[in-house]
Amino acid sequence: MRYDKIGDFVEKVYHELDPVFDAKSKVLILGSLPSPKSREVKFYYAHKQNRFWPILETIFDISLDSVEDKVNFLLDYHIALWDVVASCIIEGASDQSIREVVCNDIAGLLSKTEIHTIFSTGKKAYTLYQKYIYPQTGIPCIYLPSTSPANCATSFFVLKKEYYKIKEALENTI
Repeated sequence: MRYDKIGDFVEKVYHELDPVFDAKSKVLILGSLPSPKSREVKFYYAHKQNRFWPILETIFDISLDSVEDKVNFLLDYHIALWDVVASCIIEGASDQSIREVVCNDIAGLLSKTEIHTIFSTGKKAYTLYQKYIYPQTGIPCIYLPSTSPANCATSFFVLKKEYYKIKEALENTI
């Protein structure tokens, strides 16, 4: 991940992770921007305390031990994964500090797929999608609570219940 240091904790970050998708993708999960740990590892939701992958493992009753396992799972289940933000100014990993946003080409990604349902993982991704992307796509975004360790107020049980909507959206397309 490329970034320009602006201050002690403030930087301009450029999203360099490719989206995970193929032409058969039916559901898109959008985050805001990869965390510093995800940028370091170069894959989505890499912080060991982030509950994104454990939630999906529970819902789909699978085990995902490597990045390759995760990519294969996403493609096998027709799930695309990306982020709203292509670049922004951010302080640390705080979504609330995101400003000067340039968005990824979500509409372009949609044109290459069968995506009919879009989910956001957190309020910032949802808000940015609604403001910048929805007017281009006309596809509503379904808000899901953040799986970030910063959102410790939301229990694993509640996250599981909310993220089950992804599986339901996939089952409704068969």
